[in-house]
Amino acid sequence: MNIALGAALCLLSCAASGFAMGMATGKAVDAVARQPEASGRINSILLMGLALTESTAIYGFVTALIMIFTLG
Repeated sequence: MNIALGAALCLLSCAASGFAMGMATGKAVDAVARQPEASGRINSILLMGLALTESTAIYGFVTALIMIFTLG
């Protein structure tokens, strides 16, 4: 039971990062709509932020898999 709870808490980072990536993409679209000439800079900053957020989700997922298969 404790392993399942720990794995669920690790997978919470996956859900939170998905929500954060959706919010960031929405804000980037709003920024490009307001200032189309800055779309290149906005796009590069967005991609860097999404890569960091995605790595957090991957770390949480891998940690959950390790907990399930080694402690289970």
